[in-house]
Amino acid sequence: MKTLADMVLLGDPRLYEVCEPVAEADLPQVAGWVADLHNVMQEVRAKYHFGRGIAAPQLGIMKRLVYLHLDGQPIVLLNPELSDLSPELFEMWDDCMCFPNLLVRVQRHAALTVTYRDAHWQPQSWAVQGAVSELLQHECDHLDGVLCTMRALDAQAFRWRP
Repeated sequence: MKTLADMVLLGDPRLYEVCEPVAEADLPQVAGWVADLHNVMQEVRAKYHFGRGIAAPQLGIMKRLVYLHLDGQPIVLLNPELSDLSPELFEMWDDCMCFPNLLVRVQRHAALTVTYRDAHWQPQSWAVQGAVSELLQHECDHLDGVLCTMRALDAQAFRWRP
C-alpha cells in the first residue's frame, strides 16, 4: 500500500510525462491503484487539510487514471477526456498535493464535459461546472504532464501556504 511518502514531488521528471491510457487488460490492477490513491489522499487531508482528487502519476503510476472523492463518494475516471470547455473563465488559487504548501493563481474554464470509462469499463459522460470543473482540469492536466505552476497567470501568481 502506498503512503504519503510515495508522493511524487515537484521537480520529479515523472510529473512532466504524458501518461499511457488504461487498457481493458489493466482492469485487474485498477482496484489496487485506486486503493493507493484513496489512502494517500486521506493522508494529505489529515496532514494538509485539502484534497478532493488525485491523479495516478502523482504516485508514480503512469496511467490515465483520476480518483475523486467528493461529498463522501469515490469516483474513478479511466482515460478521461475533457470537451465542451466553456468560454467563461474564472481565476482561482490552485493547490497540489505534489507541492502542498504552494498556491498558484490560475485561470480555469467555468464548465466542461468529461467522458471516461468507470472502474467497470463502462463509458460515462459527466457535465460539470465550478469547483468540480476546475478540479477535473487540474487532475487531467497531470495526465498530460502539466502542473498548475505551468499555468500560473504571471510571475507573481504564487503564494506560500503555511
